[in-house]
Amino acid sequence: MQHKKHILFLLFIMTLGLVSCSQDKEDLSWEELSNQYEVPTWFTEARFGIWVHWGAQTVPEYGGGWYARHMYMQDVGKEIFGKNANPYHLKTFGHPSEKGFKDVIHEWKAENLDTDSLLKYFTEDLGARYFMALAHHHDNFDNWNSTYQDWNSVKVGPKRDIIGEFSKSAKKYGVPFGVTTHDERFFDWLLPAFGADTSGEYKGVPYDGNLTIKDGLGTWWEEFDPVDLYGLPPEKRTQEWAEAWKQNWLLRMKDLLTKYDVDYLWFDGHGFPYGDYGKEAFRTFYNHSLNKYGKINAVIAGKIPGGDPGILHDIEQGVESTISSNPWQSICTYTHWFYKKDDSSRHDARSTIELLIDVVSKNGNFVLNVELLPDGTIPSDHKTIMDEFGAWLKLNSEAIYATSPWEVHGDNLFSALVNSNTTNANMANTDLKALKKNERKQFNNRTKDSPSYGSDEVRFTTKDNVLYIFVLNPSKGEIELPSLGLKSKYKPKKILYLKLIGSDYTINFEQSSDKLMINIPAKRPNKYAAVFEVKTTF
Repeated sequence: MQHKKHILFLLFIMTLGLVSCSQDKEDLSWEELSNQYEVPTWFTEARFGIWVHWGAQTVPEYGGGWYARHMYMQDVGKEIFGKNANPYHLKTFGHPSEKGFKDVIHEWKAENLDTDSLLKYFTEDLGARYFMALAHHHDNFDNWNSTYQDWNSVKVGPKRDIIGEFSKSAKKYGVPFGVTTHDERFFDWLLPAFGADTSGEYKGVPYDGNLTIKDGLGTWWEEFDPVDLYGLPPEKRTQEWAEAWKQNWLLRMKDLLTKYDVDYLWFDGHGFPYGDYGKEAFRTFYNHSLNKYGKINAVIAGKIPGGDPGILHDIEQGVESTISSNPWQSICTYTHWFYKKDDSSRHDARSTIELLIDVVSKNGNFVLNVELLPDGTIPSDHKTIMDEFGAWLKLNSEAIYATSPWEVHGDNLFSALVNSNTTNANMANTDLKALKKNERKQFNNRTKDSPSYGSDEVRFTTKDNVLYIFVLNPSKGEIELPSLGLKSKYKPKKILYLKLIGSDYTINFEQSSDKLMINIPAKRPNKYAAVFEVKTTF
């Protein structure tokens, strides 16, 4: 009965027009905002950010990044990354007819979360220039003090305002704060919660998505309606219910985007979430920024095909093949976005440093996800990787922050092909000429298992009349860069000075009409990519 009252209340609000998708008279339309939008300088100069993709689904140690879905599936089909979820859940929590995702949320305590300590580490040790945290995943659970969703981190689980704490710490350490929303898949993603085992002892016993608020009497969740977390059972869903749910989602988004001093919004989808509802949420966000700063000082990032002038292009676990005229972003994680032990890390310090360099050389920003443990701390094996990453970036920061692409992003490209006799599915399209026929960019980044770059492959950035050369996989000896020959089509200027950042050694070099020769020293300040500062004639 309670969910019916909830729907009627929302429909009443809709009738009054209080949450209408139509624009407020004093605010601009999305089209007006989008057409005037320019990516703010704070973003284009940042070049590197940190993301904490963290929530209740981190509690299970195994089961992949879609645990709340796959825990209800005896057969995950093609979604094999979640094959361990159901057996792990049965062993650890019990049968999902009795212990479902709601109970996983209940187990999440975040008892050691210290957002100040984390932001200090992210900014001072790792060098992040902006930070974002997961606000809600496909699981429909809000990680903030949500006004319009009772299933939130203040009322259930940690009993803490996760987004609120991260927002305050980000501002304390002087970096823009972002949130990420993944709830667009809700209607289909949690449908397995309404199923039942097809075999075994519990065959035909409905999972806990079928429970009602009356079933909760005398339990820890007796004040919470399962319908607000899982939705109505599929057979009871109507168009009116779906529209009311979308209206509620819009209220939640407006609440999130205007309450927490948000500078950046990332959404997981290939279009405006829920159509005009998503567009209205985005419109509210940009108008909020415009009214606060006198200009749009915020960023929305997503994967909209064909693009929208107001939305930054985001590539998940992938890179552009060449320099983009527009700013863009690449996001990267070690395992399953949520920390899991199913698989070893796809990345190490070398691969993440190389990705940062490659992305920045093509006018992009690189975002690294920190997969926190359920208690809010960083896994020790990941911290070791990040410490090395941070040390490299601190040494070579001048060649990354506030830089621009040069005439071409690199030289001696595709060298990794020389080191591989087979096509590696994890190799970037920058390395495989064959992938020029394939425009797919998502999930194409290199990993720690990709063939090594050749010792002469480089990337370029530039800033304040200084050219930076990144030798990705340096070794002692001479390398030749045809793009920097005086008669190259890129028209480089005569080089007057060349220095290895972090070293006092004199670097021998020679620039001729057809190439630049650099003698790479054996002793270098860091075992990863070597960065040379180059000054030329004006």
